[in-house]
Amino acid sequence: MSDSILLSVNNGVATITLNRPQVFNSFNKEMAFAMQDALDECAKNSEVRAVLITGNGKAFCAGQDIQEITNPDLNPGFKAILDDHYNPIVLKIRNLEKPVVAAVNGVAAGAGANIALCCDVVIATESAAFIQAFSKIGLIPDSAGTFFLPRLIGFGKASAAMMLADKVTATQADSMGMIYKAVTDDSFMETAQQTAQTLAALPTVALANTKKALNQSFYNTVEQQLALESKLQIESAATDDYAEGVAAFMEKRKPEFRGK
Repeated sequence: MSDSILLSVNNGVATITLNRPQVFNSFNKEMAFAMQDALDECAKNSEVRAVLITGNGKAFCAGQDIQEITNPDLNPGFKAILDDHYNPIVLKIRNLEKPVVAAVNGVAAGAGANIALCCDVVIATESAAFIQAFSKIGLIPDSAGTFFLPRLIGFGKASAAMMLADKVTATQADSMGMIYKAVTDDSFMETAQQTAQTLAALPTVALANTKKALNQSFYNTVEQQLALESKLQIESAATDDYAEGVAAFMEKRKPEFRGK
């Protein structure tokens, strides 16, 4: 794996760190493929029960590395950038059968903002900001921004954010429902790590099935969603964690879920 992405696993939590701080963790081809490899590793590693994505340095991610696309010898072209780099990252996050926390430690712009917003839980430090920067260089929002942002904050606010490319502070993002919460800089990483640890200790299959149901809720009719909930509930009820949860409730003790 490239050193542009760091991956570590501790107590059931895999931490993926975007590691190009000299360019505000902007993505180039190498980093995009390394990110995909890290997500694949998280998917297949049974010890991983939650994933935390954050950035090294002052920024979370500034989006696409402009130096790459303005260099004729390096530019892979927008089709490859989207089809091969960013779109697989978004799909791997959404299809990962484990919860993913985005710990936004600084500015999240362009594709960097939208990769964060496609995660299951987004926690940002109060000094962070989200910017749909695309219109400033004559592009449209990508990386599923036009899919998730209207669903998070409504059509009108999403349209304005994308067209005007206004900076949205973490506190504003919190108040408008764009993210789960904004916390003080001093408590930020501790809060993000504690959240990931909490998720890692919960029944993994039930969380994965919740994620599947949420994914399909974007497309399903009420009837289809009810049928899916029934199917996934039956699957969840067949797990060891469900049996443990019921036993712990009856015995008035804290459950010890194993993710099975």
